Amino acid sequence: MTVDLNTMITETRNPASANIDVLSTEDMLKVINDEDKKVAIAVDAVLPAIAQTVDAIATAFANGGRLIYMGAGTSGRLGILDASECPPTFGTPSEQVVGLIAGGHQAILKAVENAEDNRELGQQDLKDIQLSAADVLVGIAASGRTPYVIAGMQYAKTVGATVACICCNPSAPMTEVADIAITPVVGAEVVTGSSRMKAGTAQKLVLNMLTTGAMIRSGKVYGNLMVDVEATNAKLVERQKKIVMDATDCRREEAIVALEAANGHCKTAIVMILANVSAVEASQLLAANHGFTRAAIGEC
Repeated sequence: MTVDLNTMITETRNPASANIDVLSTEDMLKVINDEDKKVAIAVDAVLPAIAQTVDAIATAFANGGRLIYMGAGTSGRLGILDASECPPTFGTPSEQVVGLIAGGHQAILKAVENAEDNRELGQQDLKDIQLSAADVLVGIAASGRTPYVIAGMQYAKTVGATVACICCNPSAPMTEVADIAITPVVGAEVVTGSSRMKAGTAQKLVLNMLTTGAMIRSGKVYGNLMVDVEATNAKLVERQKKIVMDATDCRREEAIVALEAANGHCKTAIVMILANVSAVEASQLLAANHGFTRAAIGEC
C-alpha cells in the first residue's frame, strides 16, 4: 500500500523548528513549548464533537454498554492508559472502558512490526471482546489512516455500535467512517512526523475529557470530588477521608466513622452525613437515584 504523506498535516515540516538542531538547549525547549501551547487551542475548536461523544458514552454506560478505545503505537498506548486509570479513579469495573492496541499487549512496550497495517486483526480484536450495538468505539490515530483502526471502525458499524474517532488530519479516511469525528488540528510537529508530540498531547487531552465527562454524567463525581474513588493505597485512603470532609464539612473523626460504616465507599459516607441516615439507608437512596449523590440527598 502506497501512503502519500504529503496529504497529511501531521507529516508537514514546521518552519518554527527548521533549525532546532543548532539552538541552545533552552531555546530548543522554548520552541517545543511554544508549539505545545497551540494544542489546547486546537482541542477547544472541537469541543462540540467531544461533547457529542461524551453524551454517547454516558448513554452507553447507562444502558450497560462499554467504551472501547482502539489504536496503534502511541495512539493505542494512550487509549490503554486512559482505560486503565478509570477503575481506581471512578470505581468502575475494568471491562467498562477497554483499550485495544494493534499487536496486543506486547505492543504496549515495544513496537510490533506491521501490526497497524493488519485490517483482519482490527476486526478480530473487536470480535474477541464481543463488541455490540450497546458499545461506543473510539478509533485513535494521529494520521487518521491506520488500517487496523479503520477496519475496526468499519466492523463496529456493522454491529450497530456508535463509532467516533480522534485524529489530527480533518479530511482523513477515519472521519468518513466515524459517526462523530474529533479532529484537533495541531499543525506540523517540531520533529517532522513525530506525532507522539503535539498530536499525542491533543489525543491525551481529548481522552481525559471523554472518560472524565462521561463519568461525571454517570454520577461518579459530586461537585468536583471523585466520590467513587477506590482506596488501593495509603494515599488514597487519606484522600477518601478528605473527600468526605470536603463534601460535608465534617470533622476528620466523623469522616472516618462514616467511611468505616460505609465499607470505604465515599459516596455512601457522604450521603450518610448530609442526609443524616444509616449506611444501609444511604445505599438505598443512592440506588434509587442511579448513584447520583445530589439526587440522593435531595439537592436536585
